[in-house]
Amino acid sequence: MKTWAASAKVYLDRRMLVILFLGFSSGLPLLLVFSTLSVWLKIEGISLTAIGLFSLVRTPYTFKFLWAPLIDRITLPVLGRLLGRRRGWAIVIQAVLMVSILALASTSPAENPAATAFFALLVAFFSASQDIVIDAYRVEILEDDEQGAGAGTIVLGYRMGMLAAGAGSLWLASVFTWNQVYTIMGILVAVGMVTILAAPEPRTIGSARTAEAEEERIHGYLASGMSPKPARLLAWFYEAVVAPFRDLTTHSGWGFIVLFIMLYKLGEAYLGVMANPFYVEMGFTTVEIANVSKVFGLGATIAGGLIGGVMVSRLGIMQTLLICGVLQIAGTLMFVLQALAGHSLPMLMVTIAAENVTSGMATSAFVAYLSSLCNQAYTATQYALLSSLMAFARDVLSASAGWMADYLDWIGFFLFSAAAAVPGLLVLLWLMRRFPAGPAAAGAR
Repeated sequence: MKTWAASAKVYLDRRMLVILFLGFSSGLPLLLVFSTLSVWLKIEGISLTAIGLFSLVRTPYTFKFLWAPLIDRITLPVLGRLLGRRRGWAIVIQAVLMVSILALASTSPAENPAATAFFALLVAFFSASQDIVIDAYRVEILEDDEQGAGAGTIVLGYRMGMLAAGAGSLWLASVFTWNQVYTIMGILVAVGMVTILAAPEPRTIGSARTAEAEEERIHGYLASGMSPKPARLLAWFYEAVVAPFRDLTTHSGWGFIVLFIMLYKLGEAYLGVMANPFYVEMGFTTVEIANVSKVFGLGATIAGGLIGGVMVSRLGIMQTLLICGVLQIAGTLMFVLQALAGHSLPMLMVTIAAENVTSGMATSAFVAYLSSLCNQAYTATQYALLSSLMAFARDVLSASAGWMADYLDWIGFFLFSAAAAVPGLLVLLWLMRRFPAGPAAAGAR
């Protein structure tokens, strides 16, 4: 077993710097259709129930596995040859993402909420598409024993992007209009574009394996009497779409794995939908929310993410998931005390510190877990499917959070959010008892 110092040393690798900035690029768009958007909507006078329903614009994060096979298997004609398959897709998607955010910036939620929702949906679609490429890039560029540190680094970069779209937007909103704020956020997409252009293309071992499998399947179809064109099309479809999903089902207990992925972050997702409206209702200004919830909270999240990455390397994925999951429930319960305290900045600092540290730890462990389930031959498609299952809980199941907050008082809502995390831990305990060696055992082929 590695020492704590040896486990932390991997963070000095230059590849981690690339992952850090790609994490920033991945985290930036999310809040623009999530909590930052909810503040904009709240200030515009939109009801809590409508704000909760706005979370449905993030459904592309849930269904990104549907188009992930295209990104995973197709190499773009020109940019693919110049930059490679992963980087070629990334630069195109990032360019369109920038345009979508700028279009969202031109809308008015109060006057035309449908237009705001439409462009927010486009931002979510291209943001989810960017995540497909970045997640595959991260998994492919690192060795198996580096995935924990890679998870910690991507969480760090992701949170930095969320800081820019969260606290950065709130600060700017005190000086500029919300339309101008979103325009600035759109320009920041350039950070990810520069990183992709400067980064190396990852290994193509998985591509070679799938290409060989596809050729073998083509020969088999031809031998059965099928004509060449249909044989190639059918073989491509099988290797791009069917094989990645079929490969995941070879994991022993895969049904419980899917259930765990959907439930593990549900409590946090439920809390996250209503966090900013809660701050506003408690009387906190946008500047106070930015300073405490976003800036101070970023430091707590960075600490939690890095600690979680080291814990994965030192203790293993499954034990880290359990410890961090329990701590995350405790972090959620701190909001009950905040609701009792009301407008108290010191209490808010304690609440945010507890929630963000535990959330960062749990996220690092969870990302490492998802990465461990992926086959290098189908990285983009499989990670997209696995993360889509998590996004389903975050974006669809949590859409009722606004209604629940309207129906309950804030204390009842936060107790419900904490309770929503318990089923995921029960499934995790079952997996740990059934497969004590962790994903390696659960993933026996």
